[in-house]
Order: sequence, then C-alpha cells, then structure tokens
Amino acid sequence: MEIILKEDVQNLGYKYDVVKVKDGYGRNYLIPAGKAVIASVSAKKVLAEDIKQRAHKLARVKDEADTIAARLNGITLTIGVKASSTGTIFGSVNNIQVAEALAKEGFDIDRKIIVIKETIKEVGDYTAVVKLHKEIQSIINIHVVAE
Repeated sequence: MEIILKEDVQNLGYKYDVVKVKDGYGRNYLIPAGKAVIASVSAKKVLAEDIKQRAHKLARVKDEADTIAARLNGITLTIGVKASSTGTIFGSVNNIQVAEALAKEGFDIDRKIIVIKETIKEVGDYTAVVKLHKEIQSIINIHVVAE
C-alpha cells in the first residue's frame, strides 16, 4: 500500500514522502496514529500543492539545519559515567544523555534525532549522528570517562 507520511518516521521516511508499506503496518499503526494518510490520487494532488506552497519555508528550515550542522561538526562531548575499575559502565550511554550534554553546550537538539550506532557500555571514544534534516546530518564525537 502507498501512503503519504505526515511526520518523520525513523527507518521509513520523512514528512511528505510517498512510501510503500505493508497493508497491516499502514492500516493498523501509521494511519490510526496520525503519522500517515493513504496516497490516493486526490491526496497526491494536495501533497503537490502543499509542497509548492511550502518551498520557501522548507528552504529556510534547511538553511537553519545547515548552520546548526556546521556548528555541531567536529564537536566532542565528554560524558562522565559511573564505571568499574575495568572500564565497564554500570548501564549504558544513550541518546538522552547525549542530548543533555548537547544542551549544556548550548544546543537544543531533540533526543529522537540522535542516532548512536553502537551500544556504549565501556569507557572510550564513540561517534553519534544527529539527523537535522533529511539531507543534512552531523557527526559528533563522544568521549566517555569514568567519574
């Protein structure tokens, strides 16, 4: 089934994308949750008109994401955690702690757009990706130290 996304859905697509999904996923989750609508002919025409009218706003949003990405690139966050003498962390470092560390640096970044590729369970250096826009991503370095 083809649907039009009304908001960004991780691992599926971005707002206003027309994507194909399995019928059950679309009818039972995406549409009732308000995340998508069925991509009928009339809905596609409305989508084309909306995109045309919002082109200037989207350009401004992309420019803002570009400036934030330029400030974020190469930044190194130091996160202090409780760890054992061997360097193993009690628990793990997740995107919530990265978002809090970014907030201390003066960045207001939503935790949902921060992606950490590997599980951080030991003291060391890691990287995370901040997906600011569907075309713009920024890589940040995370230095995990024991408190």
